[in-house]
Amino acid sequence: MSDAVPSWWQTAVVYQVYIRSFADGNSDGIGDLQGMRARLPYLAQLGVDAIWINPWYPSPMADAGYDVADYRGIEPSYGTLDEAHTLISEAHTLGIRVLLDIVPNHTSDEHVWFRAAVADEPGARQRYHFRAGRGAEGALPPNNWQSVFGGPAWTQVADGDWYLHLFAPGQPDLNWDHDDVRGEFEEILAFWFDRGIDGFRIDVAHGLVKEAGLPDMAEGATATQPLVVERSGHPAWDQDGVHEVYRGWRSVADRYSPGRVFIAEAWVSSNERLARYLRPDELHTAFQFDFLRSPWRADVLRSVIDDAIGAAASVGAPPTWVLSNHDVTRTVTRFARSQPRHLVETDWERGRWVHEDPDHALGRRRARAAALMQLALPGTAYVYQGEELALEEVEDLPDEMRQDPTWAQSGFTDVGRDGCRIPLPWKATSPPYGFASDDNAVTWLPQPTHWAEHSVEAQDRDPDSTLNLYRCALRLRRSLWRDAGDLTWLEVAPDVAAFERGGAQCWVNTGDTDVTLPVASVVLSSTRGIDRVLPPDTAVWLRSTGSLK
Repeated sequence: MSDAVPSWWQTAVVYQVYIRSFADGNSDGIGDLQGMRARLPYLAQLGVDAIWINPWYPSPMADAGYDVADYRGIEPSYGTLDEAHTLISEAHTLGIRVLLDIVPNHTSDEHVWFRAAVADEPGARQRYHFRAGRGAEGALPPNNWQSVFGGPAWTQVADGDWYLHLFAPGQPDLNWDHDDVRGEFEEILAFWFDRGIDGFRIDVAHGLVKEAGLPDMAEGATATQPLVVERSGHPAWDQDGVHEVYRGWRSVADRYSPGRVFIAEAWVSSNERLARYLRPDELHTAFQFDFLRSPWRADVLRSVIDDAIGAAASVGAPPTWVLSNHDVTRTVTRFARSQPRHLVETDWERGRWVHEDPDHALGRRRARAAALMQLALPGTAYVYQGEELALEEVEDLPDEMRQDPTWAQSGFTDVGRDGCRIPLPWKATSPPYGFASDDNAVTWLPQPTHWAEHSVEAQDRDPDSTLNLYRCALRLRRSLWRDAGDLTWLEVAPDVAAFERGGAQCWVNTGDTDVTLPVASVVLSSTRGIDRVLPPDTAVWLRSTGSLK
């Protein structure tokens, strides 16, 4: 980055609002715009710079809104377009910018384009990937691609043709070689930019363009292609042609003043590949998923951080740190079990650790420490709703309550992502814990019976709570870390990740023994009472007396 004052998005803390589970304003058990508007003051008090809202468009909800039927509207169960305009205005008044989710890899099967395609209207199928089948009378799928959610990535329509869906059957993949598709999405971006949206998070940004001819996956490729496997060479992902798409999108964003921004969800095979999305004429930022995948081990964390910072710097972009989101196991639970010595898959916790009970107290200590590390790093940080409450993954949902399409498409072997999407607890009462104003409301996913102690109300009055730790950390971050400059590692114990930026230091102890701290002022610690000794699974922010204002 240059020496100029950074733009807001280069140092921001962004809070992810999973709208269905954030706050329910009409007591139907589903989060909505009315509930979100009522909780904007909470987000302002927390101290975030922006919010990212998961898809709020009309959808049949085959995949919780990531199957979009109309990109220019609002899902009726969430509210209206007028309410969305009001929310954007109210957020801006509070100093909170608004980012939306855009889903360009696929539409809903109820989108007007796909309905026309199924009806075989002239030219309509060319906007998607329709193919004749293989084998006798075309009874077999056109290639061997598998859905990320499990099972074949092809579904046959009544006249015998097949269509591609890399996710659920209700999410047909668009053909990004078609001019209609490219033009339509540039117009969708402008539609929302004209209404005050500050930017977009791009779902499956590494998708969109497929290898010409849709060839088979290589022999021996993983059947379901989990999102974080080594993807180089896979014909459905990270194709070079996608960069032309994003150059077009950047030209749309740059027409506005101030310029609008993009954040990429791009699961690619290396940080070098990720950096290609962040070239000056493409996207602005991209999630650093290796940080999310890192075990609680200092050496792995140091390596991941160095690699991410170096790759982003090579194209003049800031690194973007994320510990959790709506697709992966919550941080508390991820750190509540034994830690491997390598980066992990996002589904490593789901169904692979069933023999090991989680120690949530341990997980919370580590999650609090990890948050201080994340917020001290250069660049931007994303916080998934409920992380500031140290909520754990709900792993004991009744099978009949599961709604993630992964559960059914995997043949009921992968429990999916519902466990990180449970509605938030606001009041220290009983379910629905103030998520809805009506105490008799039934939430769309059931809440644990012990979450009163983790509610906003309970944590608000506890000075040592995770919520108040986040509030304090976000306030201090502005003066301590936001403009602190480059990171320099400190030579300390092998199990400690310690670095300095601008005269301030962050120490994180991932080992099992105490570590002696240098003589300095303790600004903030993940566990109270830290002075000269840093216990295991804790973090601290330090500064030398007089080194900072």
